[in-house]
Amino acid sequence: MDIFNLLMDGFAVAFLPLNLMLIVLGCTVGLFIGAMPGLGSVNGVAIVLPMTFLVPPASAIIFLAALYYGAMYGGAISSIMLGIPGASTAVATVFDGRPMAMKGLADKALVGAATASFVGGTISVVLFTLFAPPLAEVALTFGAPEEFALMLLAFATFIGLGGDDISKTFFSIFIGLVFSAVGLDIVSGQPRLIFMDIPGFFHGINFLVLAIGIYGIGEMLWVMETSQGKVMVSQATVTVKRVMNSLREVVHAYKPMVMGSFLGYFVGILPAAGATPGSLMAYGVAKSIAKDPDSFGTGNLEGVVAPESANNAASTGSMLPMLTLGIPGSPTTAILLGGMVIWGLEPGPMLFVNHKEFVWGLIASLYAANLFALILNIAFIPAFIWVLKLPFTILAPIIFILCMIGGYAPTQDMHDVWLMLIFGVMAYLMRKLDYPMAPAVLAIVLGPLAEASLRQSLIISHGSFDIFFTRWASGTIAVIAIILLVLPVLKMLKTRLIDNNVSKKPG
Repeated sequence: MDIFNLLMDGFAVAFLPLNLMLIVLGCTVGLFIGAMPGLGSVNGVAIVLPMTFLVPPASAIIFLAALYYGAMYGGAISSIMLGIPGASTAVATVFDGRPMAMKGLADKALVGAATASFVGGTISVVLFTLFAPPLAEVALTFGAPEEFALMLLAFATFIGLGGDDISKTFFSIFIGLVFSAVGLDIVSGQPRLIFMDIPGFFHGINFLVLAIGIYGIGEMLWVMETSQGKVMVSQATVTVKRVMNSLREVVHAYKPMVMGSFLGYFVGILPAAGATPGSLMAYGVAKSIAKDPDSFGTGNLEGVVAPESANNAASTGSMLPMLTLGIPGSPTTAILLGGMVIWGLEPGPMLFVNHKEFVWGLIASLYAANLFALILNIAFIPAFIWVLKLPFTILAPIIFILCMIGGYAPTQDMHDVWLMLIFGVMAYLMRKLDYPMAPAVLAIVLGPLAEASLRQSLIISHGSFDIFFTRWASGTIAVIAIILLVLPVLKMLKTRLIDNNVSKKPG
């Protein structure tokens, strides 16, 4: 009953005229940002974040959360129409969405994606409402050792989910940690890693600059190279009758939608996992339990609804560790986490005690954002199709200009703009070499948090690392993290050993 009362208070906050307007605006902007190849929710939130300082903090985070929701919906648009994922979270949608579009069923795929996103979002918000307070109460017992153990677990989690090449994932993490250490030492105040004594490095590397460089400039360079100006747009006829028929067909695909919703939510809760692995896992499970698995990849509607319900559920799930533990569950929530710190809202268990109105207003706004995003998505399907008919040579400069504005606005320093361009080129080269980008972005956000909790713990224990294992919570988490760190490394070494033995055998 307490949860119900708190949620009703949250709806009173969410439906204030300003907040309601921002929810609708955020969903609308997010849909178009998500539909633009190379942008996605990460860069969209990063670009818009500086503009939110014009409104109160609660309204700002509600707007960004709505934009996040809208972008998760919109990511399927370019995946289906162009075969280019609007974001990494929509990669799995390409597998069957694009073949459906090539068959003239783009409208069915778009309606299926929108409906699945709504189902995934609804289930995940209900789970969020039920499980946020208990997790917050548990988190109240956490101190600096537990916080560091959680950070270690976060790194271990996305090492395990970073792909088969563990060494490249480690490299990406270490690069992010190095960038996070640039600036002034948190204890002594001494400068460190100040390249050539350039003054701009004294304030550290802004995580927005890194995020926009990687997900904006780098992705656009990659898309321009891979598409070579030959991006084809699928045609789709959109009528009310066709939409209603598509909705009826989507209802029959409820099993993969429900499965994707629960799977995506719980994968999203994992620190630093995010929606991408959740959507890919949901696609794989849907294919394995389908009656006709061979039809997947050729235009199966279930292959669209499963990953779309999962990535929207994961986007909500990733907010749970961010709010209750201060750990971002995805690159986008890492940016939201940074924004909350800037606004003076420190994520963690005390957030539910000191800022109840903000927390429950945000949760209530997710219900509203989910509904508005569904309505807007279906209503704007013809508009999306028209926008994506624009030549890529026009879209690319627009996105570059938005990136420049987003990189300059936070500090109004040209140093950050040049740094953003350098990061973009680096991200493009790392992408060509098949290095994962998400670990670097998450590491630059988690790095300072992990360093602070580590040094605070060592000060408490007079330099002894036993503090991480003598406390039951930190010890349990640390052991799990170490196991997750060691297993992929052992697997990599075993694979290399087998390959070497095979190569040594006489032909």
